Amino acid sequence: MKRIAIILLGALLVVSCGIYSFTGTSIQPDVKTITIPFVEYRALRVNPSLAGDLTDALQEKFRKLTRLEQVDQDGDLELVVEVTGYDVKATAITADEMAAQNRLTVSVKIAFTNRKYPEDDVSQSFSAYEDYDSTQPLDAVETGLCETIIEKLVEDIFNATVAQW
Repeated sequence: MKRIAIILLGALLVVSCGIYSFTGTSIQPDVKTITIPFVEYRALRVNPSLAGDLTDALQEKFRKLTRLEQVDQDGDLELVVEVTGYDVKATAITADEMAAQNRLTVSVKIAFTNRKYPEDDVSQSFSAYEDYDSTQPLDAVETGLCETIIEKLVEDIFNATVAQW
């Protein structure tokens, strides 16, 4: 019985301190706002909707999983993201030297600034990819591939910034 009481008390202390939450974030209680500007697109190969879709997905993730208010500028936290690569390469070659599968890879660079706790700042690059059958043109599968890639990137960025995993 004592053991259960100690465990419950410990859990209560962890939650009540305001630093950790059950969504996995570790945001200090005095950090209230975040700024996530529109993602900049700097890749040579163009995907006109990728920057907007990535911006929307990031804002939605932070809205759903944090208590932070999103502001247009000067947030306690700021997440600046730029797409640095958007590439398609063959990944599997058949016996007659034809591509059997292609890989779409999206690379991003982030600059995460915590104005109240600068030791939590993060500057990092991420990439995610999806493979597809080379018999399909990229135009036919690009939207679905990008949706999956964006999910992976958003998860990685979220974990590296406020979840600090």
